[in-house]
Amino acid sequence: MFSKFISLNLLFIIISASMLFLVGEKKAVETVNYLEEVGFPGDSERYWMLNREIEINLAEEPGSGFNIPKSIALFFPKETRTSSRWISIPKNGSVSFYNYFDNLQYGFHSSVNGLSYNVIVHFTTIIWVLKSLLLGLIIFQFLILVRSWSIQKSIITRTLSRSLSKLTEQAKTLSKEKGPLSIKEMESLAGTLDEINATRLDTRIDLDNTQEELQNLAKAINGLLERINESYRLQARFVSDASHELRTPIAAIQGYANLLDRWGKDDPDALEESIGAIKEEAANMKDLVEQLLFLARGDNNTMHLEVERFDVGALLQTIHRETQMINGAYALELQVEEAWVKADQGLIKQAGRILVDNAIKYTPSGGNITLAVKNAKGQIRLTVQDSGIGIPPDDIPHIFERFYRADESRARVSGGTGLGLSIAKWIVERHGGYLEVLSREDFGTRISLVLPEAH
Repeated sequence: MFSKFISLNLLFIIISASMLFLVGEKKAVETVNYLEEVGFPGDSERYWMLNREIEINLAEEPGSGFNIPKSIALFFPKETRTSSRWISIPKNGSVSFYNYFDNLQYGFHSSVNGLSYNVIVHFTTIIWVLKSLLLGLIIFQFLILVRSWSIQKSIITRTLSRSLSKLTEQAKTLSKEKGPLSIKEMESLAGTLDEINATRLDTRIDLDNTQEELQNLAKAINGLLERINESYRLQARFVSDASHELRTPIAAIQGYANLLDRWGKDDPDALEESIGAIKEEAANMKDLVEQLLFLARGDNNTMHLEVERFDVGALLQTIHRETQMINGAYALELQVEEAWVKADQGLIKQAGRILVDNAIKYTPSGGNITLAVKNAKGQIRLTVQDSGIGIPPDDIPHIFERFYRADESRARVSGGTGLGLSIAKWIVERHGGYLEVLSREDFGTRISLVLPEAH
């Protein structure tokens, strides 16, 4: 409402300025006609000039001003069409902002009957009227704003008071049959909540002994505790698994270091074996730490995505070519078609490599691995299918959990950390997609990365 009032006041000022200009032009035409008929006014015509707030002076030279462009002057009266005009505000001592425009003058120069005249139109009266109207308008608007604020405040107060009153009455009479909570019941409920901490997140409020009207609140608290407990459990498991994964390579490095320290320095074979093993375990630790940092940035929402439009088919061709260069022990088949998505190309490539690496780890040497990209019904499907050992049905729901391995012994031999599919899942979901898994033991596994098509 305030912004509308400001706009209304600005419109009033613009209309007032236009009106003053029209009044000035009208008086200019009247003055020119008067000079043509009477000539320079004498003392007897002073009353005519005072009544119209006009001042006429003989001019030896025209006053400095501006001329109306010829293209616009055609719309002006012929009496003043060629006249030069000016606007001035004489300063009479110290003038406040409120009285600043009281002495506004509109002047023009005209030649009539061979004489040059400077005519000044005073707007003192009309400006006083316009200023009074504007002041009255502002006061009226202020009163409307105050009244509107008062009404809205009253409505809000009544609404809140009514709601709080109902809440108070319900709190006082939670149950007409059972009556309000007794001191013992309130202490029991408060005591149960007070006992819950990080080491006792499995504690729940006893719904059977909770008053009926508070059971919904108790159920909500129990649900919240359940989610917190599950999150806390997963966090504790993640820390434990990460510690275990780091402990294994550290123990191996320490063992080989002790071997070298005792007698391996003088044994070339032991020295070479130890150095190779230490380098391998250090590389595994580096990969594990990088994966943990990736997941940590993902959990904290600090991972920045460089979204761009690209062809997934061309991306998979690159992954296929790089895989053949690094590992040629498998029959890699490629089936791609043009499929465009808007995503972070680096992250999607990382997810695709994870799927390919998993297929290689769990497929015997010489097995078949198929890489495919299809565009179906607005969905882009990047699929990696292998002829490997497959995944037991009971393990499929858990393969995207962090550090989960369907077969610990074979995973340890292959060097897996159990974080690859978790990272791939995070990447795909971050781009609004999902992963599909189809597997059969001793037959193979097919994992599809599904993303929305870019339009």
